[in-house]
Amino acid sequence: MSVTTQGPSTGSVRAQSGAASKTPGSRSIAIVLFLSLGGLSFAVLQSLVAPALGTIGSDLGVATSDASWVLTAYLLSASVLTPILGRLGDMVGKRKVIIVVLALLLVGTVLAALAPNLGVLIVARVLQGAAGAVMPLSIGIVRDELPRERVSVTIGLLSAIFGIGAGVGIVAAGPIVEGLSWHWLFWLPAILVAIALLGAIFGIPESTRRTPGRLDLVGTGILSVGLVALLLAIGEGQKWGWGDGKTVGLLVLGAVALVVFVFVELRVKEPLIDMRLFQHRGVWTAHIVALAFGFAMFGTFILVPTLLQLPSALGYGFGKSVSESGLYLLPTVVAMVLSGVAAGILIRKIGPKIPMLIGGVAVAVAFIIPALGHAEEWQILVSGILTGIGIGMALAATSNAIVESVPAAQTSEAISANTVIRTIGSSIGTAVIAALLSSNVTAQGAPTDEAFTIGFWASAGVGVLAILAALVAPSLRARRREAAAAGVDDFAELEVDAPAK
Repeated sequence: MSVTTQGPSTGSVRAQSGAASKTPGSRSIAIVLFLSLGGLSFAVLQSLVAPALGTIGSDLGVATSDASWVLTAYLLSASVLTPILGRLGDMVGKRKVIIVVLALLLVGTVLAALAPNLGVLIVARVLQGAAGAVMPLSIGIVRDELPRERVSVTIGLLSAIFGIGAGVGIVAAGPIVEGLSWHWLFWLPAILVAIALLGAIFGIPESTRRTPGRLDLVGTGILSVGLVALLLAIGEGQKWGWGDGKTVGLLVLGAVALVVFVFVELRVKEPLIDMRLFQHRGVWTAHIVALAFGFAMFGTFILVPTLLQLPSALGYGFGKSVSESGLYLLPTVVAMVLSGVAAGILIRKIGPKIPMLIGGVAVAVAFIIPALGHAEEWQILVSGILTGIGIGMALAATSNAIVESVPAAQTSEAISANTVIRTIGSSIGTAVIAALLSSNVTAQGAPTDEAFTIGFWASAGVGVLAILAALVAPSLRARRREAAAAGVDDFAELEVDAPAK
């Protein structure tokens, strides 16, 4: 049965996607390679500096609390610029924007490697944060350029790479700092960024898909205020105090600004983020899963290394060095790679709902195991493998769920929103776990065994939230009906499974 696709319920799609010619196999492999390198570089830089904050602060002559702005600046920049650059990609061309993004990432990374003081390093990290748009732009390019039968698997791989990069950053930080210096935390990723940039310039074609229009400056300003206020409060709340006026004031400001942003976006002709996309069950359930997995991913990146590095004399620590503790995350990283690719294959056959559900179950069980007992190394390793399986499955499933639920001309915009939501989840997870560890300490100042147990249970609870959202997500047939109604016209399956008009 053929289907005449209609626009979203609120009006027509903002651009006609047109029939895009797909890239031949050999060139498509190069495209995926270059996009993977760009995504890996961004994700590695997101977490690579965290284990080295003390060293960076000491070398630059500042307190570790001040050096934490190296992380905060990166997070704020990525959160604000991701939706803006994603929208611009849909408007003027994803290749053009990803070239700009990778150029900013390269400049920021080289500047960070050369930074003589904290101020310059923070500016460099703000530039690096622009690369938060790499993932939504990459997924948009994959949807536009690759044959349909390869899209879900490739999106699964790219999605897994972002989780992998964060894990690699935690694993590699110790050996790099110990064997070289903290400056090499930036020099090494800069090599990958340079290759990715050259690949984008010479190896990625420009898509004909566009969403003509103007950038919503009012919405951009309101969203920026909301995200900066919210994430700054979450990031600094532990240091300032959760009841402090600054923390409470920023949380209120952030919440109010985000509510205002929704109302504004529903009324403007060309919104920064089309809030009507959130009404699709396939989209909002994917956002909830992304929020939960952002929490869980950074929960494990804090809990596991901290537990492993505590002295064994405490009775529950393992006495590992920074480098040794990082190696315990390698099984997690490997599991992410394998499960991300496997998820893409499953999604092509049965849709994203089941892989999303598998991911939620795997992560919930992964944290329940150490919550019940974490005195043995096997418990940590099994937990890490299950966490990798869960993250790889879920990130691939959420990205594919959104891609299959929105028109092609709005891919980068929709994935950008999902990326920001996952970033918020990561910030909340980091803040909550850090607060649990710092508020339950021994007389010597080390986190108590109970603190880790509570942290593992909290992360398991978030995994249950992901399971519930996955259960509510539409089935494959229901998703295709919703997609056809939303104007999705580039999936051949719609021709067969959607109801006749």
